Amino acid sequence: MKNMYIQDFHGMGEDVNVILLGWVKGKRQHGNVAFLDIVDSTGLIQVMADKTKVGAEAFEIFKKANYEAAVEIAGVLARRNGKMEIHAKSIKVIGDAVKQFSPRPRSDFDIFDPSMADHLLRNRHAYIRNPKIMAILRFRHILMSCMRDWFNRNGFIEINAPILTPVPLYEDGSAIGVKIHDEDIFLTQCVGYYLEAAVHAFEKVYNMGPSFRGEESRSKRHLMEYWHIKAEMAFGNREDIMNLVENIISYLTSKCQESSQEILDTIGVEMCPDGLKTPYSRISYEDAVSYLQKEGFDINYGKSLGSKEEEALSRIYDGPFWVVGIPRCIEPFPYCVDQSDDRVTMVADLIASNGYGELLGVAEKISDYGMSIPENTILLSGKLFGKIFNKI
Repeated sequence: MKNMYIQDFHGMGEDVNVILLGWVKGKRQHGNVAFLDIVDSTGLIQVMADKTKVGAEAFEIFKKANYEAAVEIAGVLARRNGKMEIHAKSIKVIGDAVKQFSPRPRSDFDIFDPSMADHLLRNRHAYIRNPKIMAILRFRHILMSCMRDWFNRNGFIEINAPILTPVPLYEDGSAIGVKIHDEDIFLTQCVGYYLEAAVHAFEKVYNMGPSFRGEESRSKRHLMEYWHIKAEMAFGNREDIMNLVENIISYLTSKCQESSQEILDTIGVEMCPDGLKTPYSRISYEDAVSYLQKEGFDINYGKSLGSKEEEALSRIYDGPFWVVGIPRCIEPFPYCVDQSDDRVTMVADLIASNGYGELLGVAEKISDYGMSIPENTILLSGKLFGKIFNKI
């Protein structure tokens, strides 16, 4: 089993015998001397092979090693121009890489170039090795770890809900259906129903898992497949939930800043600190519509805010902001009606700064049958719950 990694070699002294296990990233030859750049999950190190010392057979293997071949190299640590390298004694190809890709998976190219998207997605098994893609996945790992840490610190229980469900949470048109044992089943759009059941047992619950929507998969607002963080809390109103979310975003921003500088340097971006600017500003939906109309947008009361409208609103603020007081025709059942304005429900959308659009939505939900339910959603809710009861 591998017990030494490239990051360990850089902290060791010279003339130490080591065994290196990794993959070929780059190679060069100058007469009877050849060089391999070997990488593993922790970094890169240069390996030098002298034909007069390793022998003709090993040297031939060394110089012909394919990009991405997995190799085992025995050698001794040495220092060249202030950097540690390995002088090879022997080499063994553990797994060859016959198929080659262009650009090479670990090479420095723009992974965000739209013209590269299809190629990268078709060959994602190879390009996951790219340092920038690795950095993005490392950041995702850090963020999800911090998210779980916050939930654990604040008494939330993780609930693992099924991916296959008999009922779509949203409209049928965006649900992805599959047929299993002659029964129509859907890929989950949201785990809301399961968390709403679990909250009556645990009071504070959350889920982090995949969600699916049968929509354009590369839009700014939606992906066909994405990971969804969902939480439910008993005995809390909208204000409590908004404060909770601000605490979460601030915590994530702070923790990710502490842990991710090397990752950010690799990707070539900076961490946005705006999440730390709590409490976040608020604007009512009605005021937002008035502002947008003055800015020349074709929008009336009762129409949802789109990406362009959210981007325009973000210019008003220097951080994330809430849109509150959203009309019942946009955000109806199962959300509570605002007792101070029966045109709207007790929901709020959090919009990111710098034009990146909606981050999330929160809502205070109806808790008993006596609460007011918007008339124009009775048929919708009846249809929805009819489906649930038919499947039980």
